Amino acid sequence: MNHHLDQLNVDNVHAAPRVDLLQALPDGPLRFRSAYIHVPFCFHKCHYCDFYSIVDSSDRQEAFIDRLEGEIEDLVDRVVGPIETVFVGGGTPTLLRPALLERLLALVRERLPLADGSEWTVEANPETVDDEIAEVISAGGVTRVSIGCQSFQPHLLERLERHHDPASVARALDHLRAAGVRSFNLDLIHGVPGSRLEDWMDDLEQALSLDPEHLSCYGLQYEPNTPMTQKLETGRIMRLDEDLEARMYEHTCERLGEAGFAHYEISNWARPGAECRHNLAYWRGRNWLAFGPSASGHHDGMRWKVVPRLSEWLRPGRGMQVVDLELVDDSVQVGEQLMLEFRLRAGIEESRLRALLERSDPEGRRGSAIAEALQDGLLVCEEGSVRLSDHGLLLCDSLLSELI
Repeated sequence: MNHHLDQLNVDNVHAAPRVDLLQALPDGPLRFRSAYIHVPFCFHKCHYCDFYSIVDSSDRQEAFIDRLEGEIEDLVDRVVGPIETVFVGGGTPTLLRPALLERLLALVRERLPLADGSEWTVEANPETVDDEIAEVISAGGVTRVSIGCQSFQPHLLERLERHHDPASVARALDHLRAAGVRSFNLDLIHGVPGSRLEDWMDDLEQALSLDPEHLSCYGLQYEPNTPMTQKLETGRIMRLDEDLEARMYEHTCERLGEAGFAHYEISNWARPGAECRHNLAYWRGRNWLAFGPSASGHHDGMRWKVVPRLSEWLRPGRGMQVVDLELVDDSVQVGEQLMLEFRLRAGIEESRLRALLERSDPEGRRGSAIAEALQDGLLVCEEGSVRLSDHGLLLCDSLLSELI
């Protein structure tokens, strides 16, 4: 979700009615355990990315922070904490000018009801992290930084339209560690057109040499309306062979296991105790707040997206405007929860799985799909839980989509 279960490309958002979220939510206190803040600014739009981000030539950073402060103030008095996880994503939060990033972090620290020991992540592109930004992050209370490496191979970074020197990753980590930050995730992408198994093996070795606590290793996704997908559709690039992608994934599982990382979610590995608690909240269907243009939130089966264009979001005096507000029915909720929890390597406890199926599967379709997957060895039942097998990890997309 990646960490990113909560973003859609603005080009995919149809003209939907705008709703004031404060009027749509139930009366009384609102219980949340997580918060996501979306910073939409980027230096450059990468060709594979479908998150809402813009290269802002109008310098609206200060206006963004002003509006964000108002959005938080509109909602925070009704929030019952404690907030256990915060994720500041983008876009590129570390592209904010230092004084504005400092203001954003102060808003989180002073206005959200943070729990003692809360996990607080900020995303960073390596080329944007210098001593000053690192000091702002550390002094602001951030406990974890997620750095977008994607690859250490210059030719693959060029294919992805990533504009950073691979050596800048180590420099960014040096700045952050010197400032006192101790926990890091590195994002990597495999399956890039033109890549070889040896390229991916080297990416993993270079990442491990930097001693992160967490690694997110995603297969390249061809999302609708992205330049990468347009290149694929017009024959300018070729999708990597499926067998080669599978070998890359299998090598990831083997090598990171050897290095002491626990494989706790399909695309995520962590040192013991360093799992991303924020993403676990998504996968387990918890409630989370959402601030900033295009950020998506969830409260007890109600979900929404904050208006997905910066210019519209910046308009003052309109409350917290959202689109795609829906109260998800029980069958859809359960289907989505099955899909998300099966992504976790721990799987789903048998008793909980039975209860979920009883709630939403009167005709037995999901139960039959699970039984067939168990028979085919895609799922295994061990120690009271049902989970994806090692073989099932390679074929999980079709199975998980069937459960929805």
